Amino acid sequence: MAAGDAEQVRYCGRLSYLCLKLTLITYSTTFWVIGALVLAVGIYAEVERQKYKTLESAFLAPAIILILLGIIMFLVSFVGVLASLRDNLCLLQAFMYILGICLLIELTGGVVALIFRNQTINFLNDNIRRGIENYYDDLDFKNIMDSVQKQFKCCGGEDYKDWSQNVYHNCAAPGPLACGVPYTCCVTNKTGIINTMCGYKTIDKERLSVQHVIYVRGCTNAVLIWFLDNYSIMAGVLLGILLPQFLGVLLSLLYITRVEDIIAEHKLSERLFEEAQQSSAPEFAGAGCCMCYPG
Repeated sequence: MAAGDAEQVRYCGRLSYLCLKLTLITYSTTFWVIGALVLAVGIYAEVERQKYKTLESAFLAPAIILILLGIIMFLVSFVGVLASLRDNLCLLQAFMYILGICLLIELTGGVVALIFRNQTINFLNDNIRRGIENYYDDLDFKNIMDSVQKQFKCCGGEDYKDWSQNVYHNCAAPGPLACGVPYTCCVTNKTGIINTMCGYKTIDKERLSVQHVIYVRGCTNAVLIWFLDNYSIMAGVLLGILLPQFLGVLLSLLYITRVEDIIAEHKLSERLFEEAQQSSAPEFAGAGCCMCYPG
C-alpha cells in the first residue's frame, strides 16, 4: 500500500472514531439529563403525594414509577457518558449489555403480555379495583381514573360494577353515593352541565337499563380497543421507546469496535518499534567497534 493511501486510511479511521465518540457522548448526555429531570419530577411528586396519605401500591403510584425510571435512566446514561469520555472498554461493554438487556426485557414482556392477553387484562383489572378501593384517598389515582373515564367513555376496570369495591359506592354503604358511580362515568348531556349525582343507584341495575345514563363498558377494554383502532399511534409509541435503546446498543457496538481497532493498531506499532530497535542494536554495536579500531 502506498504511503498516501495508508495516510488516508488513518485519517478516515481517526475521523470515524471522533464522530462515533461525539455521537455517543451526545446520546448518553441527553438521556442522562432526561433521567435527572424524570427523577426530579418523581421526587417532587412523591413529596407532594406524601402530604396526603395515599395507597401503597407502586403500580398505582405514578411518582414511584417516575422515580424508578429516573434512577435507571440516570445511572445507565452516566455509565455511557463516563465510558465514552474515558474510552473504557469495560464500561462501554457494560453500557451496551445493560441497554441490550433492557431492550430484550421490554420485547419479551410485550410478547408475553400478548400471548397471555387474558391474564394481562385480569392483572390490570385487579390493580384498578385496588385503586377504586382507595379512590377518595389517592388523588393521583382519582385524577387518572377520572380522566380515563371521561376520555374513553368507560366506567371502572372490567365494567361499572367494579365501583362496588369502594366503601362509599358499595350498595351496603350509607349515604347518597351508595350503589352509585362517580359522575365521570355518566353519559355527557348536550347542555354540558355536570350533574354529580347522575350515577345514583346504578350499580345494582342491569347494563341495558343504565346504558343511557352511564358508560357500562370497562376502561381496560376501552383503552385496548382504542389502541387497536389507532395502531399507527401505538406503533409510534413503541418505536419511541425501543428505537433509542436500539440506537444506543448499535452506537456502543460500533464505538467498541473502533476503540479495539485503535488499541490493536497501537500495540502493533509498539511491537514493530521494539523489533526495529532490537534488530538495529547489533549494527550500532559493530559500528562502535570499528570506530574504536580504525582500519
